[in-house]
Amino acid sequence: MTLRDIFKSSFLENVSSVTLLDMALALVLAFGLGCFIFLIYKKTYNGVMYSSSFGVTLIALTMITTLVILAVTSNVVLSLGMVGALSIVRFRTAIKEPLDIAFLFWSIAVGIVLAAGMIPLAVIGSVVIGLILLFFVNRKDHSNPYIVVLQCTGHASEQAARAFLEARTDRCVVKSKTAQKGSIELNLEVRLKGDDTDFVSELADMDGVSSAVLVSYHGDYTG
Repeated sequence: MTLRDIFKSSFLENVSSVTLLDMALALVLAFGLGCFIFLIYKKTYNGVMYSSSFGVTLIALTMITTLVILAVTSNVVLSLGMVGALSIVRFRTAIKEPLDIAFLFWSIAVGIVLAAGMIPLAVIGSVVIGLILLFFVNRKDHSNPYIVVLQCTGHASEQAARAFLEARTDRCVVKSKTAQKGSIELNLEVRLKGDDTDFVSELADMDGVSSAVLVSYHGDYTG
């Protein structure tokens, strides 16, 4: 193969298949929308330990998806090869929060839509999705279940604590009970009547109650 044959290769013809302006515009928009997704992720995160690396991953995933789809849309043969190459990729990282899956798909979808040239759909759709997530995730719902962990010294104090909880909450159900000599541990599911958790302090001050802990199901300690 001579130097002249190299310049006649179809490989070099792909250099001009995507213009520099298209690449720059797509990547800049992908970066901007990726930052917007990252901001929404920070505002709506309710887990135990916040991971900044996952937020950066959302930005990178948006830009990488845009880059891949730009290449795919410019060459049909490349698109078939890309499908085969990506089909062998396996990710082993566990997703701890269910909402994180939505952010991952959001980033991928934005990258695909941007690379397809549907800029208004990507921008307006991201704004609408972000507002919906901000409203529903940050909304305080008093009907969310909580677990009350009680340490009692005897049967009488156990009955008094349960009666107190049934009067101060909408629902009180025993989930588990561990009894030892001079000690009873109860795990009760409760539904709060409001956002007031001061009753936990009152519960801990009752005679025969050693400790009282209020825990939400998603791992946040509120009392």
